[in-house]
Amino acid sequence: MNWLSVSDFLTMRGYGLYVWGSYGMTALLMLLEPWLATRHRRRALRAAANPDAED
Repeated sequence: MNWLSVSDFLTMRGYGLYVWGSYGMTALLMLLEPWLATRHRRRALRAAANPDAED
């Protein structure tokens, strides 16, 4: 597919919002997942080291 301008590329014949929104959501989730996994691991290690403490 050939685009004549940057605007044509970004709008992608009317599907730009869907396409770029999908890319953005995927990037967000790919950044969020390792952060949440690390957070969960730290909490689990803390809970294992001190089983009497409450969250």
